[in-house]
Amino acid sequence: MSITKERLLEQARLALDAEEGTGKKGISIVVIGHVDAGKSTLMGRLLYELGHLDEKTRKANERASGKIGKSSFSWAWGLDGTTEERERGITMDIALQTLATPHRQITVLDAPGHKDFIPNMISGASQADCAVLVVDATTGEFESGFERGGQTREHLLLVRSLGVSQVIVAVNKLDQVGWSRSRYEEICALLKPFFTQSGFQPSKTKFVPVGAMQGVNLVGRAGDEAAALMQWYQGPTLVDFLDTLEPPTRDLTGPLRIPVSNVFRTSGSTAVSGRICGGIVQVGEKVRVLPGDETATVKSIEIDDASVPWAAAGSNATFYLTAIDPVNLSIGSVLCTTTELVPLATQFIARIIVFDIQVPITAGASLEVFHHSRDVPATIVKLISTFDRATGKALKANPRVLTKGTSAEVQIAVRSTSVAGSASSTRGMPLDTFASNKDMGRILIRRGGETIAAGVVLEINN
Repeated sequence: MSITKERLLEQARLALDAEEGTGKKGISIVVIGHVDAGKSTLMGRLLYELGHLDEKTRKANERASGKIGKSSFSWAWGLDGTTEERERGITMDIALQTLATPHRQITVLDAPGHKDFIPNMISGASQADCAVLVVDATTGEFESGFERGGQTREHLLLVRSLGVSQVIVAVNKLDQVGWSRSRYEEICALLKPFFTQSGFQPSKTKFVPVGAMQGVNLVGRAGDEAAALMQWYQGPTLVDFLDTLEPPTRDLTGPLRIPVSNVFRTSGSTAVSGRICGGIVQVGEKVRVLPGDETATVKSIEIDDASVPWAAAGSNATFYLTAIDPVNLSIGSVLCTTTELVPLATQFIARIIVFDIQVPITAGASLEVFHHSRDVPATIVKLISTFDRATGKALKANPRVLTKGTSAEVQIAVRSTSVAGSASSTRGMPLDTFASNKDMGRILIRRGGETIAAGVVLEINN
């Protein structure tokens, strides 16, 4: 039975207040870092330490990974579930898990580190409130991840551009450098200035030394392996830091926005999963799917595998839909109410920050615009102006080029996508302005497999 929106809002606010009272706040984190830094191993071991991975599964993973000569990946198998991921020993898609600390209910999105899978990483980061950056402390490995072209830098810039402001840095594999305090401090000293340059506040950036393989300093520091670390570190563990992450303010009263990150068939209905970026949705409600002109009815909603009558902004949920052909649903579609539709932008003005690029951006440049799980071909129609990031004051109108580090306002047009034998058509990109919905108003710009800029949508002018 559906209830009125006012009553639903009241229930959602009471539920959030109850979370405050019990201290079990819901929050989502994305795990990022250079390929082979040990992201999946760390999260697999953490799930085990917190009792979310049973001994039977752990033993099965250990045996199976040993059989194919990848025994060192056994912990990662807690998150890397596909055959290809297990055979290649790398994460390719986003793995979703939940874990509980004393004061937080955490949804974990384990992102791929390999640069070939950055679009998947963007999809994961756009669903997260906070990030855990895993870096490899072994000599040479940290440097290769942090130097130009390494994923440590790119991932940090991406998550900051997507609105993540709290980061925990897990300095992993310290056991392989003899738990060296000087190595740990050297890595922290190299990372701190980059965090500040990237727009992170020092008070929201925490560093923690860990040994994921042995489970040292994830939940505790018991056992012989931790003795060397204990000589110089008595600070918080990784879980202590996770337990203090603050969830951002949820936009409960705004229009409903659910960017779809996955679509799958179940017996009798079609299911989609994604993070609610605004508003509240309840079972029995009619939703519109954009782009397209399809509507569907929400048959049921699941959060953390539990069936719930409604879900509000900030939740990562699965929605079972009826009265819709799955052909009309795709990753990157947005669900909204039938009365407050998400705008479909074919042209928009954005304020962007240009990253560390070699080739300047010019008017007429072809690129790809990424928004949640959708990416579309686009063209920079006009370079409107450059401005001072600190003051917001315009510096130059109609610049000829945009070079690295520049902040600018640009006009972007979505390009038409034509299928052989059919007339080309421009399908708008479901976007909101940043002023109306922060999560729906952020974009990333990539060119030739490299992220070249990030920004926010100022106005939609189709």
